[in-house]
Amino acid sequence: MPSQTLPPRAAPPRHDMSVVLVTGSYDHDIRFWEAWSGICSRTIVRKEESGQVNRLAISPDKRLLAAAVHKKINIYEVGSTSSTPLIVFEGHNSNITSVSFHSEGKWLVTGSEDGTIKIWDLRSTHLHRNYDNEAPVNDIVVHPNQGELISCDQAGRIKQWDLSENICTHELTPAGDTPMRSISLASDGSCLVAGNYKGKCYVWKINEEKSDLPRFQAVTKFQAHNKYLTRCLLSPDVK
Repeated sequence: MPSQTLPPRAAPPRHDMSVVLVTGSYDHDIRFWEAWSGICSRTIVRKEESGQVNRLAISPDKRLLAAAVHKKINIYEVGSTSSTPLIVFEGHNSNITSVSFHSEGKWLVTGSEDGTIKIWDLRSTHLHRNYDNEAPVNDIVVHPNQGELISCDQAGRIKQWDLSENICTHELTPAGDTPMRSISLASDGSCLVAGNYKGKCYVWKINEEKSDLPRFQAVTKFQAHNKYLTRCLLSPDVK
């Protein structure tokens, strides 16, 4: 991958609205919208590039947009008018299914149908770490402590990855080999929710590693839908 660098931090762009609303589609375009009026303020047209937009993530400081485009991740500057990515991360061999930023925007993590989880350094603009999940990854969340990742996969597993040890430290299989489709983590790291392909939803309390209680303590499970579950989501304030 050619060397790429981020531009120096500039003053935050001035917006009429503080809300950043972005959409991506199978038409390959990425569009920015004025959330309260529905007016499109910017379109990133990818004329020379194929591949649908699978996932989008905005950095916590609203400076960068990460777009998972088939097997690549394009990084765009939110306040720019250019359709050219600042950085293009390449390394996955199949569809990217998940992308999340570090809380301070130092790195981002991606999961893919190729069975890998990759951490990309936004400062050096290179691949920082690679984890072999051994099954297609469907979703990933970054723990609020920024030192752990939690993933779910097509083999029905939920895994916790310790970034300091570079290993999987915990593994759950709540429904055997039924694929786990989506996970959501409380903003304080106290609760994890997961949903699977049969419409079931599972809830765990997350205990401190040093406590005598299990790290993931099952709280409840229920049939949320009668068909394939696509997403589960906890409220930001955990209330």
